[in-house]
Amino acid sequence: MSSTLIGVGVGPGDPELVTVKGVGALRAADVVVVPVMDTGERGRAEATVLHYVPGDKVERVVFALNERTDRGRREAAWDAAGKRVAELLRRHGSVAFATIGDPNVYSTFTYLAQTVEELVPGTVIETVPGITAMQDLAARSGAVLTEGTEPLTLVPVTAGAAVLKEALQGPGTVVAYKFGRLAQEVAAALRETGRVEDAVWGSALGLPEESIRPAADLEEGGPLPYLSTLIAPARRDGGRGGKL
Repeated sequence: MSSTLIGVGVGPGDPELVTVKGVGALRAADVVVVPVMDTGERGRAEATVLHYVPGDKVERVVFALNERTDRGRREAAWDAAGKRVAELLRRHGSVAFATIGDPNVYSTFTYLAQTVEELVPGTVIETVPGITAMQDLAARSGAVLTEGTEPLTLVPVTAGAAVLKEALQGPGTVVAYKFGRLAQEVAAALRETGRVEDAVWGSALGLPEESIRPAADLEEGGPLPYLSTLIAPARRDGGRGGKL
């Protein structure tokens, strides 16, 4: 009997933003795996999943998600997590892995699936798409992501603020992920490229501690939550559908 590993996107944190198909996949799986930090606290994926499946069906698997500098330690954690999920697949046959956002957008699921395919040959890998933080922030803030022929550029600021600045110098809307620890550098890039106006950032979307503020406020403080998201809308002339 073949094993199935399915990555389920559970959205940015608001349990109401999990799709019907996502809920069905979580409930249909024999086991639901949620990634946790090596410090052990409950993450967004786990908190969201527990709205839909009982706790005795949830398996917490440690990833060194708070380790940003020691790549060897991170890879060792991924390998250990992959081995644990492989064990669950051999025992149960059907495992869902819950990931915030979408499993195909900067997700831990990518690394897990690669490892599992090596450890359990023949495993069927599937994904269920999830609502992303940029979609949720756009909806909550009123920012329009794209119009007409505008491009959309998504940049993880873990690659450095210089990559973001290069994107901001181009056309279209720019979205920055994971920029919290470089908030001041992001503020400077927005200012230097003339993209502060209309830009907005948010963190903890859909959660009690949610924060959505104009990008101009980035100048006021220090580091923000790691998973903060920024939208810098395209420069528009104000005409309705002018780029169609």
